[in-house]
Amino acid sequence: MAAGVTAANAEDEEEALAEGEAAEGAPRKKWSGKRLVLVAGIPLLLILIGAGVYFSGLLGSGKKADAPTAKAEQGPAVYVDLPEILVNLEATGKQQRFLKASISLEVANTADAEALKKQMPRLIDQFQTYLRGLRVDDLHGSSGVYRLRQELLARVAQSAEPTPVDDVLFRELLVQ
Repeated sequence: MAAGVTAANAEDEEEALAEGEAAEGAPRKKWSGKRLVLVAGIPLLLILIGAGVYFSGLLGSGKKADAPTAKAEQGPAVYVDLPEILVNLEATGKQQRFLKASISLEVANTADAEALKKQMPRLIDQFQTYLRGLRVDDLHGSSGVYRLRQELLARVAQSAEPTPVDDVLFRELLVQ
């Protein structure tokens, strides 16, 4: 029986040397899959969570805090009312459809409002030309009104240059 124990010990020693055990006889443990995931995965997971929190803005950067103070320093917004616009829409059948729009333009200060009032005939011409090319289907739903707002804002920015216009606001928008 002693010979059997010695042969088993010899096989264990050969396996241990093949697995890279230290010469001192202290066995080197194999890394199991779970241990490898825990050691490598947890730090990686923490880095990804930290990056997500940073880029989502939850930590709060100084840029966002400065924006409201810059707006407050400019003062309250000034609104310039355009005259009511009534245009016939592009007809798809025999029935004529009309669009009635009351629009206000938002600017930063009174100096910009005065400059915008001097450009009023050009702005009204740009708006009427664009609105006459619209169909009723172009104005369906909130997405249609949003697209209309963006198009009008682009036309105002082009026509009123160098006066900056912050927004186009609809006081009334009626399709008949």
